[in-house]
Amino acid sequence: MADVTAIVLTCNEEANIEACLQSVAGFCSRVVVLDSGSADRTCEIAERLGADVIPHPYTYYAEQYNWGVDNAGISTKWTLRLDADERFTPAVCARCEKLMAEHADDDINGIVMESDFFFLDRQMKHGGSKKRKIMLFKTGKGRIEDRRRDAHTILLEGRPAAIKERYLHFDCKDLTTYIDRYNKYATREMLDYLDYESGAGFDVKTDEQLRKHRRKKFKIYYRAPMFFRAWLWFVYNYYFRLGFLDGREGYLYHYFESYWYRFLVDAKIYEHRKTVRGEFERRAAEK
Repeated sequence: MADVTAIVLTCNEEANIEACLQSVAGFCSRVVVLDSGSADRTCEIAERLGADVIPHPYTYYAEQYNWGVDNAGISTKWTLRLDADERFTPAVCARCEKLMAEHADDDINGIVMESDFFFLDRQMKHGGSKKRKIMLFKTGKGRIEDRRRDAHTILLEGRPAAIKERYLHFDCKDLTTYIDRYNKYATREMLDYLDYESGAGFDVKTDEQLRKHRRKKFKIYYRAPMFFRAWLWFVYNYYFRLGFLDGREGYLYHYFESYWYRFLVDAKIYEHRKTVRGEFERRAAEK
């Protein structure tokens, strides 16, 4: 068993939590489940499987996870960022354990990997389905970027090493839950974009591929015409990156992820600008 503590954020994750925790049962010496008010059996299942369940109110992902980093009493050499709908495979566990031992005392302070992503029970092998992040970092050497949306794991010092083995990511809840969740995500992304417009930076010390993707997002995507850019992003991922090869599930995934969600972010940006402009004009008229 490796010297690592997993922090898992939960809220009504009864359908996911058992498989998630079992996937790291022989890998993590400790698991902390940071729960934000589950009304189902999430906490009961987690406790039965040996996790330390800590209740804490949720605001946004980065704040919640960093609260766990700072307050869960982590004493292990490494910390794992794991979502309830993610699973570590035996190959990932074995490779990470070997890598952590090799780099226990040098400046490799994080381990980055990509996922095999599943949507509506089908693996997405093409298009824009690649999920990449720093999953492991040395305790005290990393945390989550303080953003409301699209928050990367950042290293306070040192650099990450990448592995080719892939973890599993199952987006297995129904479409109603998916749409509700992404509606909230769109609001958070809109707020992050408004911060960027106001001069906030977007570059952080993380995996270089993630940094390049973030730069393209703000330097290329957000400079394209509003609303039209969502359609272009869908066309790029679904046709040019062969997302159509993943069948009907691939179409649904890319429609929602690449077009609908991005269009909704633009709509919320537009609504905000119109509301703020209208309020400014109203106040000016009253003077």
